[in-house]
Amino acid sequence: MRIAIFASGAGTNAEAIIKATQTQRLDAEVALIVTDKPKAKVIERATNYNVPVVAFDPKSYETKAAYEQEIVNELHKREVSFVVLAGYMRLIGTTLLSAYEGRIVNIHPSLLPSFPGLDAIGQAFQAKVKVTGVTVHYVDEGMDTGSIIAQEPVRIERHDTVDSLQEKVQVVEHRLYPETLQTIIDQMERLS
Repeated sequence: MRIAIFASGAGTNAEAIIKATQTQRLDAEVALIVTDKPKAKVIERATNYNVPVVAFDPKSYETKAAYEQEIVNELHKREVSFVVLAGYMRLIGTTLLSAYEGRIVNIHPSLLPSFPGLDAIGQAFQAKVKVTGVTVHYVDEGMDTGSIIAQEPVRIERHDTVDSLQEKVQVVEHRLYPETLQTIIDQMERLS
């Protein structure tokens, strides 16, 4: 299966997915990295693995639909059949959702529905909860509101800082996301 990874920042989850495809833990090909930040660190990570990258500046399009249509055109050109959001900091709109209905997933650093949106790790830390976690979910038009596919808890210890908690969450993300993607791919192949 040819997948595209959308990322806006450092790209650690994108790199974990790429590595998983190379070690056959994930039976997929990363056909493309899509970013909305032309200077994002994910570009460097993708380049290190010879994965093609396209960077789109949303501000250079008159509408969100025009921006997303350009992305859809690129995905179709590269025969992408599944979209994986990995730190992509934009809400997906109708154009992309309708082109890839039921075939867009996201990872979020909390146990949704708790702490949706930006800085979920900081939100959990400030709320002084004892457990946060990681959620993989389908994408809909809301912010982190799509159907949950997989979740895994992460304990917040008394000695944790926001940084140490982020490291613990990322360890889970980097394992859980490729595992969950493989489960989805297996299910899709059984249905086809």
